[in-house]
Amino acid sequence: MSTSLDRLELLSEHGSFGGVQRFYKHASSEIGLPMRFALYLPPQALTGKAVPLLTFLAGLTCTEETFTMKAGAQRVAAELGLALLMPDTSPRNTGVDGEDHHWDFGAGAGFYLDATQAPWSGHWCMESYLLKELLPQVVNEFGLNAERMGLFGHSMGGHGALTLALRHPGRFASVSAFAPICAPTRCPWGHKAFTGYLGQDESTWGAHDASVLMAQQTAAPYPGGILIDQGLTDKFLAEQLYPEAFEAACARAGQPLTLRRHEGYDHGYYFISSFVDDHLRHHAAALGVV
Repeated sequence: MSTSLDRLELLSEHGSFGGVQRFYKHASSEIGLPMRFALYLPPQALTGKAVPLLTFLAGLTCTEETFTMKAGAQRVAAELGLALLMPDTSPRNTGVDGEDHHWDFGAGAGFYLDATQAPWSGHWCMESYLLKELLPQVVNEFGLNAERMGLFGHSMGGHGALTLALRHPGRFASVSAFAPICAPTRCPWGHKAFTGYLGQDESTWGAHDASVLMAQQTAAPYPGGILIDQGLTDKFLAEQLYPEAFEAACARAGQPLTLRRHEGYDHGYYFISSFVDDHLRHHAAALGVV
């Protein structure tokens, strides 16, 4: 594995709260195509300090720009000294027939797993891309603290944050989510994605279901607690998200969980921006920043 990002290209840079918001493109060996990501470096990082890294995984149809531009996370990240990494949600322009035929499958819908089924298995390798390539190389390239990393996300990205945190014990010190897909083996989005990416054998699907993974734990994997925020006017709540399944699995495993249900909030970025400061502070506490 390369220790630096291959053919890293800075697309733009913007001053933000004493730090810098950057957008990059690079050649991904895991994906086999160019990928884009956004990176916020707080002012502490610009003085050479190895600050913690918090990675945000976005939801269906989103890109590396969505959270970066809509959530308003940079102000508190600068205060706390947290670097923020926002990867894209899937490969793009792969040439695979049908990649852009559905808003909830293919382009913009990588589901943060490695596809095993053709033709998706050629490029849809988001788990390997993140864990084997992007995270370690960003840490190395920008001098960040590899021992203090957190993971959070929204919707499909909340699914990704919870499942990757559970599938890779010890890799992340903190995890949280906004309106995550908590039980994809039970919901239409999950059935569509898992059938296409992983195949018809449903026995393989549980390895990418946060509620199933949590139910398999014999001790709390995140004893400091997991934070989830969920809007109660979210139109996807009843059919797609199933936070109660993850809540029950956490209770059985003895995993501390703060699941906050909010009246009047939907699935979008007005919701996320309302509570993102709480998530940054949750991670900062777990990462030893405050």
